[in-house]
Amino acid sequence: MKFVTLGPAGNNHELVTLRYLDFHGLRERAVVAFVPDFHEGAAAVLRGDADFMVQCAVHPDCATTMARSFDGLHALDSFISPSRDLAILQRRDVAQPRTLAVMSPTLGYIDASRWENIERVPTVSEVIEGLIDGRYAAGIGYASAAQDHPELLRVAQFIGTVDC
Repeated sequence: MKFVTLGPAGNNHELVTLRYLDFHGLRERAVVAFVPDFHEGAAAVLRGDADFMVQCAVHPDCATTMARSFDGLHALDSFISPSRDLAILQRRDVAQPRTLAVMSPTLGYIDASRWENIERVPTVSEVIEGLIDGRYAAGIGYASAAQDHPELLRVAQFIGTVDC
């Protein structure tokens, strides 16, 4: 069985897909592949290149995915799963960042008015990569990145899990 979800590997979509497979006892029989967007994932299912697609119902593209693919694509199941904890992460070498890097859907989890600029980034994983390599001074990313890179990052504001 082939399941597709939004990539890249290591993101919340993979985490939730693996939890779904574990819940149904399917992990040993399933392969998880990543797509760049849910439109491509739906097309893969409709072509027969994938058997199932896992999409978070609160993802902004969910309604659009179903509306575009109503002829042949069906919602089969729903479930609630916690995501990885999110936080506003800040580079330790920047005293007062003025720009916040975000994946657009995460912007609603905070009060963005304290930031002069918001830079939209395609994925949370890219926010974290940009924080690590110095492209961004602050961003919304996985809280665990501060634990993984304590010399570079700190948690400026803990957000927590976003149930999908």
